Amino acid sequence: MKVLCDVHISYKIVRFFKQKGIEAVHVNELPDKWFTKDAIISRLADADGFTVITKDIDFKNSHFIQNSPLLLIRIALGNISNAELLVIFETHFERIKLNCAEPKCFIEIFDNYINIIK
Repeated sequence: MKVLCDVHISYKIVRFFKQKGIEAVHVNELPDKWFTKDAIISRLADADGFTVITKDIDFKNSHFIQNSPLLLIRIALGNISNAELLVIFETHFERIKLNCAEPKCFIEIFDNYINIIK
């Protein structure tokens, strides 16, 4: 598993995945940083096997309509604290990792559950 975090995802999430031995990159590490278009993020993620982590609904629409990005985690929690989000990722880490090893997967994180569609 490798993750590419979108612009509104904290670097704390990147560090969390790195501490788990997962290759993790923030969009601000890309050449165009936060100006990188969603389509380019999706294309890079698909080409290099990254799971995109985002809060942006446009990625969800693209996943289902254009089949890209192939691997997507969408955080549908509004303004949740990073500490709360880290607890959710820790709690569901093995399920997330297992499902993101599939050729295609969509995971949506809500307050009380995560929804996984392969």
